[in-house]
Amino acid sequence: MSKRFTAGAVATAAALALTVTGLTVPANAGPTTSRTFTVVAEDGVSADAAIAAIRAAGGTVVSRTDDVGLFQVTSDRADFAGRVTAASALVGAAEQRAIGRKPKLDRVAQENLLTRTKQAVKAKGNANGKKLDPLDDKLWGLGMIGADKARKVMPGDKRVTVGILDTGVDASQPDLAPNFNWALSRNFAPDIADVDGPCEVASCLDPVGTDDGGHGTHVAGTIGAAANGFGLSGVAPNVSLVELKGGQDSGYFFLNPVVNALVHAGKSGLDVVNMSFYVDPWLYNCTANPADSPESQAEQRAVIKAMKRALNFAHNKGVTLVGSLGNNHEDLGAPRTDVSSPDYGADPYPRPIDNDSCWDFPVEGPHVIGVSAVGPSGKKSDYSNYGTEQISVAAPGGWFRDGFGTDTYRTDANMILSTYPKKVLQEEGSVDENGNVVPGFENSVFKQCTTAGECGYYTYLQGTSMASPHVSGVAALIVSKWGKKEGRDGYGLAPAKVEQHLYRTAAEHACPEPRLQSYANEGRSTEFDAYCAGSLNFNGFYGYGIVDANAAVRSPLKPNVAP
Repeated sequence: MSKRFTAGAVATAAALALTVTGLTVPANAGPTTSRTFTVVAEDGVSADAAIAAIRAAGGTVVSRTDDVGLFQVTSDRADFAGRVTAASALVGAAEQRAIGRKPKLDRVAQENLLTRTKQAVKAKGNANGKKLDPLDDKLWGLGMIGADKARKVMPGDKRVTVGILDTGVDASQPDLAPNFNWALSRNFAPDIADVDGPCEVASCLDPVGTDDGGHGTHVAGTIGAAANGFGLSGVAPNVSLVELKGGQDSGYFFLNPVVNALVHAGKSGLDVVNMSFYVDPWLYNCTANPADSPESQAEQRAVIKAMKRALNFAHNKGVTLVGSLGNNHEDLGAPRTDVSSPDYGADPYPRPIDNDSCWDFPVEGPHVIGVSAVGPSGKKSDYSNYGTEQISVAAPGGWFRDGFGTDTYRTDANMILSTYPKKVLQEEGSVDENGNVVPGFENSVFKQCTTAGECGYYTYLQGTSMASPHVSGVAALIVSKWGKKEGRDGYGLAPAKVEQHLYRTAAEHACPEPRLQSYANEGRSTEFDAYCAGSLNFNGFYGYGIVDANAAVRSPLKPNVAP
């Protein structure tokens, strides 16, 4: 998660969603004194009672998600949030406030571009097995988790659906088009012009199958790029990919779109949902942090309540939930003072974090498989969060600074190569207006074209955002291999069984010695020092181990074995 994305680069915004009452007004509506809020009802409060309380506080409900007691509301009252906090039927209100800027280049995901140097990059190589697609020899992650061997037994089943809860998915990408599920894909996050730039369409609700941020397309390729003799292939190259756009183009993920995406995933019967982000604007949502105002405390309690409800809803509907641990290089069981929140709408300030009453969502929410990131050497990436409290497994997330003392140190090939939208690469300056890779970027951006003239683009990113989709791909293979028919048209496997099998088949990885790891050689301060607690079976750097796709599809499913 990198912040912007918990693993690579993302966030959320309380905005338009497809709910009981349909779509809200366009995000680019004209000037108004009205503000937009996401309001959460207290436990046991009916929708009618919640709406009555919202109206009494001075709000107008524009959309509602009754399954989790969530309402999108507009109000022109300056004291609306305070009135919601005082209402016994309501938890709190999270306001959508513009900050007038677009986040800069992600300092974790695109570290290679921020420290650009001439490189003689050697491909890491897909160490084991036969290469299927031309760029697969650059996918060291597939070899590390045995995905190249696994696909000989199970490359995935089209009936298995994987939701990419992210910035969107570029369905025109030739490696993603064959597996893209148009019927189930949705956009829950309309553009907010103040942070995303001018809207591309009049409604500000980008069409399904587009991605103006790039992050979601990269995640989708790692999970399920087709093995079609073109470009590169994903961990599960035959599964179906479902766009759940819950993140803004600029990389923010707000409460309302994320919750509605999770509810849609549950109702639509998705098998797996990948979440490589954290919910903005709070890195940690606390029940009553003394550093926060009463209204901010109520806002965070609303986020906590809504996210727990949404994650439980999806899990209970059969969705396996996978989340990145984050890129803040800290033990999630002993968090540092938060100096980055709020990251939207107001200036951040220091917030000491009490671990017992603060949560990083979604990864610290119920039923979420938490993923740390490792580099090609297998060492925990310097940026990756860790800790026995929340980690489940580890996976390749890339590490630009891996290989200290060798010719691979600080090279792009240490990162994760995947699909990426041409438009975003053009905006970043690595692809020109004619669609050609700009000189100087030949080692970080690749272009492949089919005989029919369709071209796809690929670039390197790193982060726990890149590790999480490796795990989502393995989870999809587990469902593909061991799932059963459900009902008349369904197919799936209970999330608890997927999780159990994932942990049981992961390749155990012991803590390094010394257990207190320093990243000084890689140019990092002592703040990055990380202590690995735990045993071979389970520890803070690797959890139950590095996921193993080959073992997952070859080892028999044991229904009642605890991990």
